[in-house]
Amino acid sequence: MMSPGEHALTFDCAGAALQGVLVCPAQPAATGVLIVVGGPQYRAGSHRQFVLLARRLATAGYAALRFDVRGMGDSEGEARGFEALSDDIAAAADALQAACPSVRHIVLWGLCDAASAALLYWHERRDQRLAGLCLLNPWVRSETTLARAQVRHYYGQRFLQREFWRKLARGQVSLTGAARGLLGSLRRALARAPQPAVPSFQTRMGQALADFPGPVLLLLSGRDLVAREFREYTDADPRWRAALARPTVQRSELPEADHTFSSAPWRAAVEEATLAWLARLAG
Repeated sequence: MMSPGEHALTFDCAGAALQGVLVCPAQPAATGVLIVVGGPQYRAGSHRQFVLLARRLATAGYAALRFDVRGMGDSEGEARGFEALSDDIAAAADALQAACPSVRHIVLWGLCDAASAALLYWHERRDQRLAGLCLLNPWVRSETTLARAQVRHYYGQRFLQREFWRKLARGQVSLTGAARGLLGSLRRALARAPQPAVPSFQTRMGQALADFPGPVLLLLSGRDLVAREFREYTDADPRWRAALARPTVQRSELPEADHTFSSAPWRAAVEEATLAWLARLAG
C-alpha cells in the first residue's frame, strides 16, 4: 500500500512502458533523487529499502522516484544488464522532472550494480541535470577481483576458524578440496588480465568518477564481499585512487553492515548519511 503523497508513474523508454512510484512533497526541493535499481530486483528493493528511503527523503522535502527498468518488475521491454541502463535512467529523470517541475537538479542513488550504472550513465551522457551521485557498494567484479577478495578474506578467515579444523578432524571437510579451491583462487588472482579491445566497465566507471564535477557520496559495507572487491580493485589502480581522493568525494564506511543493509539500524544509517550529504549539497 502506498502512503499519502505517493503515486504510481508510467513513462516511456524506447517504446516500453516503465513503472515507478513517485513521492513528491507539496513544496519539493530543487534537487530530486532518482533511485536506480540494479540486478534482479524491482523498485521496492531488498527489505523494502527503496520504499523506506524514498519516504524518508520526501519527509525531508526531496522528491524521489523509484522505478523498474525495462524487463524487470512491472515494466515492459527486454531485460538488460547494468551496462545498458542509460536509456532507462534518462527516461526516469525526464519523468521525475515532468511530474515535479520545480525539480531542476537530480541525484542518482544506486546500490551495487545500480551504482555502477549511475557512473556509466554520466560517462555516456554527461547529463548536466546531475547534481550528485550516491553510490553504495559499487560493483566492479571480474574474475581477478573476486579471486583476490576470496584469497584475502574468505580463505584467510576460514583457515583461522576453529570450526574448520574441527570439521576437518571429523572428516566433514576435505583438506584437498579446500587447498584446491585456494590454489585456484590464487592462480586467478595472480593472472594478468588480457587488455580488452574497448575500455572495461570498471575503467569507464573510474573515468566517470574522475570527470564528474559534482559531489559524490560513497558508502561501503564492512561485511560485504562486493565492497571488499571494490576496495581491492580501487586500491590497486592509481587512476581510481586519484579519483577517490578528490575533495568532492565523501567516503563513509558502515563496518558491521552487510551488502543490502538488511537490518533496520543499518538502513536508518544509510538514510541519515544520505540526508546529511544532501543537506550539504543544497547548502
